Amino acid sequence: MPWGKVMWLRSFVAAALLQVCLAGSAYAAGPFGSVNVGNWIGGAFSNDQTGAFSHCAATTPYANGVILVVSQNSNGTWSLAFANPNYHFNKGESSAIDVTFDGQEQARLYATAYQSNMLTAVMPLNVVRTFQKASLMVATAGRAVLNFDLTSTGPVIAALANCVTKVKADGLDKAGDFTKGAAKPATTADKQPPASPDKSARAVSISGTGFVVSPSGHVVTNNHVIDGCVGDIKGNLAGEATMVLRVVSSDATNDLALLQAPTTATFKDFAKIRDRSMRAGDAVVAIGFPLHGMLTSDLTVTTGIVSSLSGIRNHTGRLQISAAIQAGNSGGPLFDMSGQVAGVVVSKLNALRMIKETGQLTENINFAIKTGALRDFLDNSVVPYQTAEPKGELKTPEIAGNARAYTMLISCKGTEEADAKK
Repeated sequence: MPWGKVMWLRSFVAAALLQVCLAGSAYAAGPFGSVNVGNWIGGAFSNDQTGAFSHCAATTPYANGVILVVSQNSNGTWSLAFANPNYHFNKGESSAIDVTFDGQEQARLYATAYQSNMLTAVMPLNVVRTFQKASLMVATAGRAVLNFDLTSTGPVIAALANCVTKVKADGLDKAGDFTKGAAKPATTADKQPPASPDKSARAVSISGTGFVVSPSGHVVTNNHVIDGCVGDIKGNLAGEATMVLRVVSSDATNDLALLQAPTTATFKDFAKIRDRSMRAGDAVVAIGFPLHGMLTSDLTVTTGIVSSLSGIRNHTGRLQISAAIQAGNSGGPLFDMSGQVAGVVVSKLNALRMIKETGQLTENINFAIKTGALRDFLDNSVVPYQTAEPKGELKTPEIAGNARAYTMLISCKGTEEADAKK
């Protein structure tokens, strides 16, 4: 980046920090002390008219041109601001901004333009907690949709809370490095690193299935496939080299997760999602990697029908299917007979539990996530997937042959306890 542009960016960031507090904050001085966490920079600020402590704020720029500014004022109120030198708002103009975190947690913020180039919104404590733990935020205002990779948000929230506490106690003249000794705010939960397995717990290999849904290498699987993984999550197409996948977002409620292949990875094809609902009795094909390491290392194919349009206890987000699945099929694609994805394989009915509860042996009762929930999840994660009409009918070997190009074995290391939850 040219030096002139660097200096201009720093000047604009500094101005955004000074202006971020709510109404009346245009008159501010600082920073006093410092907050330096990852790409976040900031400190404490005073009201330039009174000299009194006003707020602590930190900011970071994004390639999309927006600068995020997070602040806590002297009264403990948190705010989130979106600044851009190209914005031209009328002062006092308001706007609703919908934010989605990791493709699942959603909130609506009400922002006001206290300056012409910035919108500032109060963040309720529940949104602060989610912001602090999330990896990806998608902000939607009108037709504008912006992505923000959230890095170091846990420690920056802790540092800002520490800043407010220390300045209120010791004054601005004793401001220092607020990242040192920053305790977790009592009202927020810091982002935690992946838990290491207990030394007494034996490490095991965990595996499932996923499938590529975009030319950019986005991979869908079940949340329960990756929940409990320790270290790298790996994926590979049948007969091809293994790659490390990055978690983009997850949805524990619908049991979906989105992974990202490396930018160096190339795919010959990707899955197309059926654009209409299935009917009871429709034929389906399930493809995946069940019992990997015990059965074949190649993908397996089973066929069946849609037995019901709802799952256990009338779960409307599920399909009941008769196609046989086993541990390891989880997260794999369920196809209609035109080769379009008609669902995501998720679970089978626990036969032993049903014997205990009903005294009867149940067979071929398996479940898949409907495409409506899948499309909503991908929309919230801003993934450029494709839908297709179910035109024509393919033979099962043709469906399996096409799926080979984008159906992926997902594997990681975990503990026996985590593996038992699969």
